[in-house]
Amino acid sequence: MSEWQLTETFRSTSGDVRWGSLGQPGREPVVLLHGTPFSSYVWRAVARALSRHHQVFVWDMPGYGASEMAAGQDVSLAAQGRVFTQLLAHWGLAEPLVVAHDFGGAVCLRAHLLHGARYRALALVDPVALAPWGSPFFRLVGEHSDVFEQLPPVLHRALVREYVSSASSPGLHPAVLDRLVEPWLGDPGQAAFYRQIAQADQLHTDEVQARYGEINIPTLVCWGQDDTWIPAAKGRELAAGIPGAQLEPIAGAGHLVQEDAPAELTAALMTFLHQPR
Repeated sequence: MSEWQLTETFRSTSGDVRWGSLGQPGREPVVLLHGTPFSSYVWRAVARALSRHHQVFVWDMPGYGASEMAAGQDVSLAAQGRVFTQLLAHWGLAEPLVVAHDFGGAVCLRAHLLHGARYRALALVDPVALAPWGSPFFRLVGEHSDVFEQLPPVLHRALVREYVSSASSPGLHPAVLDRLVEPWLGDPGQAAFYRQIAQADQLHTDEVQARYGEINIPTLVCWGQDDTWIPAAKGRELAAGIPGAQLEPIAGAGHLVQEDAPAELTAALMTFLHQPR
């Protein structure tokens, strides 16, 4: 775990947020957003590569990773969109480059369309953005989170490991899988895992989906072609709904593109982020 540490803390309206930055201060800023049930750890390789030319900001959303997990905490998409807007103000970033994966895609889209957050360019990687979303397992857990929360720890651990594993097409290295699962174990991790699923409501993307045509910044949509969580057809649909959006299919990658094809994803992001604006 020592190879990825978030050393800074921001007190948000949804609890303490752990964050960090890589690269030389003053360089063009890039902000990375993770998805669920992950953390900023999934961005480690991409963040280090981008930090050669940018100051890269990473953070764990409230209720995730190293950030605060607490009973009664609001970790919904609505809350995360507000927190992200607060963080941008805290960092003093008026118009950064933004790269977002999964749930983080919905977070940055809400921040942009509902809270006025401004970006210089936006890259979305297998985002949660279009209805319908949520697998049968995800919906089952959400509807019965109070029951799942009471699972014996050993069964909970097995469930989370299997769930996280399914996000990768070629399979995760055992050490990486351990690192992704670890925040969700024990107290308060087990309760936090089911809390974030219980609060994942499609209404939060329904609020903004009809407004994607208003996005007038350079946009890239990357999609793992072997994604079994959100099919690649959603990537084509999303790119078609955002004016001028580019679509970048990533072969051999599942939903967790950062782990399955980090070199290919980084190359696509570097090409996009360095295009003349």
